[in-house]
Amino acid sequence: MKKYLCFIAIIFGCITNVVSQDELNRTANFPKEKLYPKKKPIKKNTWVFILAGQSNMAGRGWVEAEDTLINQRIFSIDAEGNILYAKEPLNLFEPNYVGLDCGVSFARNLIPHIPPNINVLMIHTAVGGSNIRQWIDDSTHRDVKLLSNFKEKVGIAKKYGTIKGILWHQGESDANAKRIPLYLQNLQLLFKQFRAIIKDDHLPIILGELGAFSKQPQAFEAINKIIRNYPEQDLRSAFIKTSDLQHKGDSLHFNSTGQRMMGERYAKIYADKFLKSVYFRK
Repeated sequence: MKKYLCFIAIIFGCITNVVSQDELNRTANFPKEKLYPKKKPIKKNTWVFILAGQSNMAGRGWVEAEDTLINQRIFSIDAEGNILYAKEPLNLFEPNYVGLDCGVSFARNLIPHIPPNINVLMIHTAVGGSNIRQWIDDSTHRDVKLLSNFKEKVGIAKKYGTIKGILWHQGESDANAKRIPLYLQNLQLLFKQFRAIIKDDHLPIILGELGAFSKQPQAFEAINKIIRNYPEQDLRSAFIKTSDLQHKGDSLHFNSTGQRMMGERYAKIYADKFLKSVYFRK
């Protein structure tokens, strides 16, 4: 019996060490300090983008040193809604899961396309595991009331600048036989809610495909087909492809390289399709 208990203790100790090492690796490059600007960026010269969706927008990649280098034109907010220089990770809601998202990459890749006096503010609202109906119904998920939190962040965004777009990545939780038939209708309804909250019927919204590495490829492809076709009936939307991007080893979440590539692609489609129209509007 003692030998059996010792064996169990050894196994438990090994598992604990692995978990601790994984946690150490996940957080090793998290910023050690927050940097706040001496002066807030000028409101009329600040473009705000909101990140929304579930875990692949919330961010699950490993943060590396390059992701924490500040650019004095790129900002985010802290948990109290104060503006600060953006460093990854941007997620404020999931301390046990949070990792690299695509927000800073998006801003860095957008900056070369916009006037030099314009700043970019990235505001995070994504929560892992959330299905689209939970957003529509303002459900509480992982202690976050999803649509209420979105509204709150819109209020903060408008204090600092003008909201110029939403980056949306979601659908893994809807990739099943029950929810797939409702996904298009739910996208239409939620994006209408988003634009109504922001009070901009023409606000650009860019969707991202789900990863091509899923263990449920047919269900994920069904969601991706809806995502790819969505801009045909919503001309103020677009999508990015992700079929060539890799997962981080779990067949579900994009790795760090994939997250940075997503940011680059969101920025490119925004610059190509929406930049002229948003620049000459309010």
